[in-house]
Amino acid sequence: MAERGQLPPPAKRLCCRPGYGSGCRPGQRAGSAGPGSGALCAGPSSAAAAAALGLLPLGKTQSPESLLDIAARKVAEKWPFQRVEERFERIPEPVQRRIVYWSFPRSEREICMYSSFNTGAEDTAAAPGGAAAAPGGAADAAAAADENRLPFRRGIALLDGGCVDNVLQVGFHLSGTVTEPAMQSEPETVCNVAISFDRCKITSVTCSCGNKDIFYCAHVVALSLYRIRKPDQVKLHLPISETLFQMNRDQLQKFVQYLITVHHTEVLPTAQKLADEILSQNSEINQVHGAPDPTAGASIDDENCWHLDEEQVQEQVKLFLSQGGYHGSGKQLNLLFAKVREMLKMRDSNGARMLTLITEQFMADPRLSLWRQQGTAMTDKYRQLWDELDSSSRPHRTVFTRAIEACDLHWQDSHLQHIISSDLYTNYCYHDDTENSLFDSHGWPLWHEHVPTACARVDALRSHGYPREALRLAIAIVNTLRRQQQKQLEMFRAQKKELLHRGVTSITNLEGWVGHPLDPIGTLFSSLMEACRVDDESFHGFSDFTENMGQCKSLEYQHLPAHKFLEEGESYLTLAVEVALIGLGQQRIMPDGLYAQEKVCRNEEQLISKLQEIELDDTLVKIFRKQAVFLLEAGPYSGLGEVIHRESVPMHTFAKYLFTSLLPHDAELAYKTALRAMRLLVLESTAPSGDMSRPHHIASVVPNRYPRWFTLSHIESQQCELASTMLTAAKGDVRRLETVLESIQKNIHSSSHIFKLAQDAFKIATLMDSLPDITLLKVSLELGLQVMRMTLSTLNWRRREMVRWLVTCATEVGVYALDSIMQNWFTLFTPTEATSIVATTVMSNSTIVRLHLDCHQQEKLASSARTLALQCAMKDPQNCALSALTLCEKDHIAFETAYQIVLDAATTGMSYSQLFTIARYMEHRGYPMRAYKLATLAMTHLNLSYNQDTHPAINDVLWACALSHSLGKNELAAIIPLVVKSVKCATVLSDILRRCTLTTPGMVGLHGRRNSGKLMSLDKAPLRQLLDATIGAYINTTHSRLTHISPRHYSEFIEFLSKARETFLMAHDGHIQFTQFIDNLKQIYKGKKKLMMLVRERFG
Repeated sequence: MAERGQLPPPAKRLCCRPGYGSGCRPGQRAGSAGPGSGALCAGPSSAAAAAALGLLPLGKTQSPESLLDIAARKVAEKWPFQRVEERFERIPEPVQRRIVYWSFPRSEREICMYSSFNTGAEDTAAAPGGAAAAPGGAADAAAAADENRLPFRRGIALLDGGCVDNVLQVGFHLSGTVTEPAMQSEPETVCNVAISFDRCKITSVTCSCGNKDIFYCAHVVALSLYRIRKPDQVKLHLPISETLFQMNRDQLQKFVQYLITVHHTEVLPTAQKLADEILSQNSEINQVHGAPDPTAGASIDDENCWHLDEEQVQEQVKLFLSQGGYHGSGKQLNLLFAKVREMLKMRDSNGARMLTLITEQFMADPRLSLWRQQGTAMTDKYRQLWDELDSSSRPHRTVFTRAIEACDLHWQDSHLQHIISSDLYTNYCYHDDTENSLFDSHGWPLWHEHVPTACARVDALRSHGYPREALRLAIAIVNTLRRQQQKQLEMFRAQKKELLHRGVTSITNLEGWVGHPLDPIGTLFSSLMEACRVDDESFHGFSDFTENMGQCKSLEYQHLPAHKFLEEGESYLTLAVEVALIGLGQQRIMPDGLYAQEKVCRNEEQLISKLQEIELDDTLVKIFRKQAVFLLEAGPYSGLGEVIHRESVPMHTFAKYLFTSLLPHDAELAYKTALRAMRLLVLESTAPSGDMSRPHHIASVVPNRYPRWFTLSHIESQQCELASTMLTAAKGDVRRLETVLESIQKNIHSSSHIFKLAQDAFKIATLMDSLPDITLLKVSLELGLQVMRMTLSTLNWRRREMVRWLVTCATEVGVYALDSIMQNWFTLFTPTEATSIVATTVMSNSTIVRLHLDCHQQEKLASSARTLALQCAMKDPQNCALSALTLCEKDHIAFETAYQIVLDAATTGMSYSQLFTIARYMEHRGYPMRAYKLATLAMTHLNLSYNQDTHPAINDVLWACALSHSLGKNELAAIIPLVVKSVKCATVLSDILRRCTLTTPGMVGLHGRRNSGKLMSLDKAPLRQLLDATIGAYINTTHSRLTHISPRHYSEFIEFLSKARETFLMAHDGHIQFTQFIDNLKQIYKGKKKLMMLVRERFG
C-alpha cells in the first residue's frame, strides 16, 4: 500500500507568523526552548504513557497519569490541530508536544489490519517481541509460513532485527530508514519511510521500496511499530513551521542555504523557481498568506481516515476479475470482502469506501455488457462474489432486488430499538399468544421478520462494531425460531392423520436458511459463539491488540451465563448449538442451478464442521436430544419429519453428525434419526400428489416435476456415508444390523454405492484383530447379492470386480453361501460370469483349502458347479461351452452331456473360432477324434478370401489339416474338400499341400507307433483336388492383383509368381501349365510394359 517515491504529498495547511494576515494562525507560542530544540516522545510521563499504550500492565505504572496527558490524549483523538490553534490564543509548547505525541496511533490492531489479510485477534499471532508461536502440526506450519510472509509479520521481524534507524518525529510527520537484510539473491537495501498521521490515524505513507499493493509494506509497518513500542526512543519536534517562526532573518537564510547545499542536486531547481516566484510581486505564491507545512497536522476540513491506496484497490480487483476461472483469484476477492467486514467492524470509514471501489470494478467489468448482449448467464464465480454483496442466486431475486430491498430497511421500529438497546426489555403482563406476538409466554421480546433479513440486521450490527446490540437481536430471533418450531409441531399434530394418509406433502420452504446468500443460521451461530469465547472488555469493543499478540487462543467455548431471555441452565453456547440444529434440520426445497445447490452442500458442511469443534457435555446432549425429537415429530416442517416434500434437501450429512453425537448417549434416538434420514425421495419412481395446504411462510410447489439435481452424486455419496456409519456402529447387534440392511435396500438406488457399503461391511466384519462377525458378513453378502441383481442387465465397468468380490464374500460366509449363489446363478450372473468366474473359483484348490472342506462337501459343491456349467452351456454355448467341458471333465456323464451341447450348437450358434478352441481343448485332453469332428464343423463356418494371407484363423486351418493327416488318409480325404471350399488364399493352400506331401497320413498313430505307409500321390484324390484348387487360387489371385498393381509392388509380384511356379511344378504337366499361364499374362497385360519386361526376364 506504500506509495511510490520518497517524499510525502504536499501539505494541505498554510502556516505563517502571528499577525501576518487573516490567513495566519492566531496565538503566540510560549515557553520556547530555542531553535531546533527537541524532546523524547515519552517525556517525564513515560510510564503513564506506556501504561496507556498497553506496554505496561495496568496497576504497574510508576506514577498516576497527569491531567495534561489525559486532556492531550482526548484532544489528539478528536480535534484537528488547526481547531486547537484557533480555539486557544496561547498554546504552551509542552501542551503542543503532548498533543503531537498522542496524535500517533496507539494500537497495533489497525496497523495489522492495513498490512495483512488476517485480523490480529483471530489469526495465529506472533509471540511477544515478534517470535512466531509454535505451530501444532504440518498444516499449522504451512499456515505459519504463509502468515510470516505477510507485511505485518515481516515488519515485526525487521523491527526485532534492529533494522529501524534514524527515526524522527517532526510534528505530525514520522520518518526513518529501514534496512532490508541481504538475501541469497538480493543485496542489502535501505528504504526511506515517511508517515503522516492525524487524530490517531495514519493519513499517508511513502516508502522508497516501490511496493505496489493494497497493504502497507513491511517497512512502513516496522517504522509504525517502532513508534508505538518505543516512543521514548523517538526524538520529537514541533511542526517545522514552529521552528521557523523562532528564527530571525539571518538564521532563516543560513537554514535555507545549508538545506540547499546538502541537497543541491535534488532541490536546487525547485529552490530557484520558488525564489523567483517570491521575488515577483504578482506571482500566485504571493497572493496566498502563509506557506505549506507537511508536518503541521490536519486542517479543520480534512477528512479523518486511515490511508487507503484506492488506485491499488481498483487495480487488484480488476486483476482478480480478469483471471477468470483461476482458483486463486476468487480466494483473493473473498479475502478483500473479509477485509471490508473487518474495517466495518472497527467502524473504519474505509470499509464502506473499499466496498464501493470493489463494486465499481464489478460494474465496470467489460464482460458484463458482453454477456448481456450474448444472453449468457452469470458465471458461478461471479455468483459467489455477488453473494458477498448479499445477492441471491435465484433468478427472480437478483442482487439488485436485494439492494433495493436493503434501501427500504429501517431501524426506527420502536420494538426493534428496545430489543437492541436494552437487556431489561420485557413485558411479563403480555398475554397475546398469536403468531406475530411481540413477546413470548415468559415476557421476553420476539422479533418477527423474514429470517434471512432479520439475521442480516444481526450481521450488520456485528460488522459495524455493535456486538452487544447484535447479540440482543440474535437472542430475540432464536427465541422466535424456537417458539415457531413449537407452533409448527402443534400444527402438524393437528393434521397428522391426514398427512400420513397421503404419504407425501407439497409443503416446503422455498428459501432455505442453510445455503442462503445471507447465511442467516451462520450469522446467528457466529454471534452467539463469539459471546462464548471473548471477555467482557473485548466484547464491548476490542481488547488491546498488543496484549494478545502472543496468545494463540484455542477455541474453547464456555457456558457463559446469559443475563436475560434464556431458560435456566441455558447459555450462549447452548443457544448457538440449538439454532444450528434448527437451521440444519429445516425442511427446504432444493434450489435451482449448480451453484446454488453446491452452496447448500458446502454451507451445511461448514456449519457442521464448526459444531464438531465443540465438545459435547451433558447440557449440550440435552439440546441434541430435544432437537432430534422435535425434528422427528415435526412432520413436513422438519427435514427429518415423517412426511416431507419430494424435492426436499436431503438430511444425510446432518443426520450422520446427529447420529455420531447421540450414539454414546441415546443409541435408540440416534438410530431412529439416522434411519429416518436415509430416504432420498427425489429418486423414487412415483410422486403422488401431496397436501396443498399453505401455512404462513410455507409455499406449495409442483410435486411431479423431475428436477435437475446437479449435486446428486455428492448427495448419494453422503447417503452412503451415513449408511456405512450405521453399519460400523451396529457391528455385533443383530437387530440393528437387520434394520440398517433393510433401510439400505429400500433407500439406496445406486449400485456403486451399495457395492461400497458391501465392501465396507466386509472389511469391518473381518478385521484382523477379532473373529469375523458372521451377522455383518451376511449383511455384506446380502448387499453384494443386491448389487448383482441391480447390475445384471446393465453395463457396468466394475461388474467383473463385483462378481469376484461376491465370491470372496460368499467364501467367508461359508460353503452354504457358495452353494446358494451357484444354485441361484441365473438371478445374479450372466452365463459367462457363472462359469468362468464363479464356478471356476469355487472349484479351485484355494477355496477347498480355505474352507477346510471334506470329501462330501467337495462333491456337493462340484455337483452344483457341474449343474451350473451345463445350464450355462445350454443358455450360452458360444461363451460357456469350453468352461462347461472343463468343469465337467471329471464326471463322465456330465462331460458327455456338455460335449453333446457343443455338437448341437455347432451347426447354428457357434463361430469357427469358438469351435477351433474347443477342438484344440479336446485334442489336449486326449480326444483326437472328437477334436477332428469339431474341427470339421468349424471349417464349414470359415471363409478365407484370396488376399487374407494373415488371417488369425490360418493357424487353426493348418492345425486341423495336421490333425486330420495324423489320424489317417480317410480323415484327410474328408477334410480337404472342406478346406478347398472354405479357403481361397493361394499361399495358405500351397502351405497345406506341401505339408501333406512330406509325411504319410496316419504316420503317427494314436499310441505313438510309426506307420510305414507310402506317401500320398498328387495325381489322385484327395491331394489332386487340393493341388488343382491351389493352382486355381494362384491364377485368380494373380489376375486380382494385376488389376490394382502399382510400380512399387512389381518386385513383390514377381516373387509371388515364383512361389506360384513352385506349386505349378508339383503337377506332372505343371511346366506346361505355368508356361501357358505366363504367356496368357503377357498377352492380357501387354499394356504394363515394364512389368511384363520383368516377367520375361524372370520366366522367359
